[in-house]
Amino acid sequence: GAAFSQARWAEREPVRPHRDAVDLLLEMIKAHPNQITLVAIAPLTNLAAAMDRDPATFKKLKRIVMMGGSVRRGYDDLGYLPDRGPSAEYNIAMDIPAAQKVFAAGVPIYMMPLDSTQLKLDEVKREILFTHSTNLTDALALLYLQWSQSTKQVTPTVFDAMAMAYAIKPELCPTTPLHIRVDEKGYTREESGTPNVEVCLKSDSDHFFEFYLPRILSFETATKK
Repeated sequence: GAAFSQARWAEREPVRPHRDAVDLLLEMIKAHPNQITLVAIAPLTNLAAAMDRDPATFKKLKRIVMMGGSVRRGYDDLGYLPDRGPSAEYNIAMDIPAAQKVFAAGVPIYMMPLDSTQLKLDEVKREILFTHSTNLTDALALLYLQWSQSTKQVTPTVFDAMAMAYAIKPELCPTTPLHIRVDEKGYTREESGTPNVEVCLKSDSDHFFEFYLPRILSFETATKK
């Protein structure tokens, strides 16, 4: 199928100018030093660029909560079969030098890897969401159909949502202090040494969706103009 893109959906909205992401990030940190939690759910390119531009300001982040990496379980390992080892996870592997730089920055990192983020939005949950008919759930239903048509998949995995959920309610993904090294192939290797990352190695899918679904269902977006 064609590469998945949200462009058609996004183009329905009026075009708005956007600030340079790195400048905006540094400006926000300067305005609120040691108070900002940065939730990272993509390759770490912009974070590394912010470090390069102003390393002293970047280090005044309170913490980074990221979806990324794979420590003991890789893609498609839901914990039911014998251990197959970790994977080179997308958000790390797409910009390995950036990830290496961010992990060495000295900012506290809370990592939600594949081990704890392979949360399946199954058909029961999809029906609850997609028949609710708010602006938000209607948008999710349309994006789901576009994703499913282009990828030929049926059940989405909501990896990134766990990072946001952790930032709000950390008990959803209890963390373990580990020493993690990003290697030259984009693996996040667990090694001996002083812990440098708090890693969530296991989560409870039912508890996550008990938190996630009511928030989505109760959220009302503004009516389009």
